[in-house]
Amino acid sequence: MPVITLVSTVFVIGLEQLVRWRYGPTGVVGLLLLAVGIRAKSPAFSSMGAVVLALTVSGPAL
Repeated sequence: MPVITLVSTVFVIGLEQLVRWRYGPTGVVGLLLLAVGIRAKSPAFSSMGAVVLALTVSGPAL
């Protein structure tokens, strides 16, 4: 396994754990939608994920 792949895998797992700890299941769903949208090159999924993440992060401020 190349080192870059290992580092990126560890980074993604760490980011996912941080989102889960900080923003709960809604943040994980938003991150998942965003990642699927980017991988599938689907603007609809990536936009939904971005909106869910934005609402989750700014929720208490609204």
